Amino acid sequence: MPCLWRRKFESHSYPALNDFNSLDADTLILEVLFLHVFNKVTHSKLYTYTMLAVPAQLHNLSSGGGCEMSLDFVAIDVETANADMASICQIGIAGFANGQVSYEWKTYVDPEDFFDSINTSIHGITAATVAGAPVFSAVARRVKAALEGNIVVTHTAFDRLALLQAGAGCETDPFSCKWLDTACVVRRSWKEYSRSGYGLQNMCDVIGYKFNHHDALEDAKAAGYILLAAVARTGLTVNAWLSRVKEPIDLTLADPIERTGNPNGALTGEVVVFTGALSLPRRIAADLAASIGCEVDAGVTKKTTILVVGDQDVQRLHGHEKSSKHRKAEDFIARGQTIRILRETDFRALTGGTA
Repeated sequence: MPCLWRRKFESHSYPALNDFNSLDADTLILEVLFLHVFNKVTHSKLYTYTMLAVPAQLHNLSSGGGCEMSLDFVAIDVETANADMASICQIGIAGFANGQVSYEWKTYVDPEDFFDSINTSIHGITAATVAGAPVFSAVARRVKAALEGNIVVTHTAFDRLALLQAGAGCETDPFSCKWLDTACVVRRSWKEYSRSGYGLQNMCDVIGYKFNHHDALEDAKAAGYILLAAVARTGLTVNAWLSRVKEPIDLTLADPIERTGNPNGALTGEVVVFTGALSLPRRIAADLAASIGCEVDAGVTKKTTILVVGDQDVQRLHGHEKSSKHRKAEDFIARGQTIRILRETDFRALTGGTA
């Protein structure tokens, strides 16, 4: 029996993600296989363990397509001294490369402001803690260098706002990066947490990641691991999440997008419907389809000839996990209607769309 599970088996519990850190690839595989055989956790946690424990190159092979999935980004978190968002007193940055932490940096910051007892009760930082620490303007260049040109992950928008406010206070140039809020990612990845329960601590409990909450570096790493868990759960890449968070939480409730096709397009006469989580905003996907002659409909009907499905939806194996549009299209196909089901990737190649 693998070592981690031998220790945990009788207690009917499971190891935290942190427990995997010291294991080599072969041992990791044994650990995950044991977890699966003895059905120690839910399928969602199993997928999270596999995604975060096994090296990224193994996932590229197991996904079958040999396709590249970038898991590179920077996670950042700050703590503040009081209600003023510019009163940053601690900064933590974690760089992720290929889905693993590649570097860490943390510093206390002298906010040049008072410490509210409420804030201190949360993070434990006091004026004495930051005595002799640099002010924000002294570390702003280093923070900017870490974020510049990267996808930057925060859990909720407050850390981003604090950095922007602190930067404005010392006339630091705006950060040139792509921001991604993992709270928004969670709300679109776990239906049960779409309205509540998407806080950092609860989501780390959900994915089985142990950390020291309200330490800026610990919180930054936690946000990064939550993003990786969402990637594993949904199949959407980190880059794709930049677009997905701008769309409604429930795509089935989005405003219907309909288009009349270009009469001179190569696919004039085809009627296309989109379903699932696309990496493209729906309006752009609809415009691409219309440009090559497709009529775009909101739902599957007897006129539908093409159903475009988000790539990660195609990879799902169980029929009950497919969207209602997908299931309806398959019903029509079973009754003799000709409907071609395309992955989004193939649809974009067909249209020549690179947006």
